[in-house]
Amino acid sequence: MTQWLMISFVEGWRSIVTLLFWSSDTGYRYPAGYEDGFKVSKWLGKQANLAECNKLMGNSRRPGGEVKKSEVNKHIVDAFGASMVDPWLATHAHPSRCVLLGVSCGATIADYVARKAIEAGQNLDPVKVVAQLLMYPFFIGSVPTQFEIKQANSYFYDKPMCILAWKLFLPEEEFSLDHPAANPLIPGRGPPLKFMPPTLTIVVEHDWMRDRAIAYSEELRKVNVDAPVLEYRDAVHEFATLDMLLKTPLAQACAEDTAIWVKKYISLGGHEFSY
Repeated sequence: MTQWLMISFVEGWRSIVTLLFWSSDTGYRYPAGYEDGFKVSKWLGKQANLAECNKLMGNSRRPGGEVKKSEVNKHIVDAFGASMVDPWLATHAHPSRCVLLGVSCGATIADYVARKAIEAGQNLDPVKVVAQLLMYPFFIGSVPTQFEIKQANSYFYDKPMCILAWKLFLPEEEFSLDHPAANPLIPGRGPPLKFMPPTLTIVVEHDWMRDRAIAYSEELRKVNVDAPVLEYRDAVHEFATLDMLLKTPLAQACAEDTAIWVKKYISLGGHEFSY
């Protein structure tokens, strides 16, 4: 995900964006990159709790006068064993209104983090995932869909390249195109879909992975999750996220369309917070 893409989302969503550079080297196979995403959620929760402690301790007074701010920060670091609270996040962030955004393989990470957040429940407080945006997710499966057969050698990402990517990403002993990280539609992949957050999925006409993304959205809608699909004609995988395409009318339209949907879940007045 690029800096310019993040700027466009910040402007459109009026939000703070935390950008994850996940472990993508072949030396860090699954679940390293996925766990990196969930660690960001826990870091945000810790930041929020540190900020709250900072606020409470800042309001406390000693018998002879006020507690110095440097002493407050020192106590927090000593107590939690972590870096000091980020003052900008403490002032402007609302972790109870987090939106997960993932592009391509990052979309599979976002979906994983959403599931982990559901499983964590109150242990992740005050972080709440209120929605997720999956842009042309890098899903796959052992049984090919009609469009996967038709577009197997499509422009930009062909099927052999994608299978190779999954072979390099998954541990050798776990490799399967129906691995829970790769295929969102396999039975028994928890938690139950009815607990998933509202999910907006972006798909494009010339992308062989689109069918599985659409099918996933359909399954979410069956259990009453708000899960619309936005399809863009005459577009390829990464059409709205590559630097060279960011200023095209179609990419700009996508940024505006996603902003309209995301604001339903974060625009409750004041500043919005998403990552």
